[in-house]
Amino acid sequence: MDCLYSLNSHCTVHGMLDSSALPRSVVHAIKSCNASSSVHSSVEEAWNLRQTGHRQSLFNRIASNYDHLNDLLSLGQHRVWKRMAVSWSGAKAGDIVLDICCGSGDLTFLLAEKVGVRGKVTGLDFANEHLTIASERQAGSSNACYRNIEWVQGDALNLPFADSSFNAVTVGYGLRNVVDITQALREIYRVLGTGSTVSILDFNRSSNSTTTIFIQDWVLDNVVVPVANGYGLGDDYAYLKTSIANFPTGKQQEKLALEVGFSRARHYEIAGGLMGVLVATH
Repeated sequence: MDCLYSLNSHCTVHGMLDSSALPRSVVHAIKSCNASSSVHSSVEEAWNLRQTGHRQSLFNRIASNYDHLNDLLSLGQHRVWKRMAVSWSGAKAGDIVLDICCGSGDLTFLLAEKVGVRGKVTGLDFANEHLTIASERQAGSSNACYRNIEWVQGDALNLPFADSSFNAVTVGYGLRNVVDITQALREIYRVLGTGSTVSILDFNRSSNSTTTIFIQDWVLDNVVVPVANGYGLGDDYAYLKTSIANFPTGKQQEKLALEVGFSRARHYEIAGGLMGVLVATH
């Protein structure tokens, strides 16, 4: 999802395997043993499927409230950050572009304004409730360039598009929540054309500033979760802190992007270091 204070649409629909009975301790135990690679792979996949199912359910559950919560919790600043991310994507008039983990479509609509009536925009998300809201927003607008938007329910780890399909890609508050960040970047690289750019906006995990980390933790504990709790979503939003702590730093994101094939990668800290944008060129 393209929203910052909910956990975001990591868009990872894989299959129908029911792994709900698999304890996490079993996964760790098998990983720590010298088990065969096939067993290790199967257990890890089952765990990923379980996590995917939980997260997809979560994002469908919070869909009706997250736009309002974004405005409230960021004092509207998320709109500025999203415009920055779209600008860094390099999308221009007539382009064919993709917004992954699009949520209710904030970045998607901004991309549509960039590419105009001669361009085409695809908004992809794995949570159907978000896509329903996005489609309703599109239908309620008279902006001609919004007519070129197509909504697709799909998997960020297995994008349903041919190689080199897009002139630009954006991800808003979604990379942090995929179960395999490297695979997500690899798929983005695959569907981007040569010389094209991806712009990925998310929370920033600072590796340098103790003050930034303290402020971020304080805001999450004393503002975000209590406010979300007022909407009955406190438990859902409590995961946000853990997801940020496990997210690669800016330098680590740059390294991952280069490893999957991008020729250039630069991570920019914004909003006083609380947010970050990874810009990578094919």
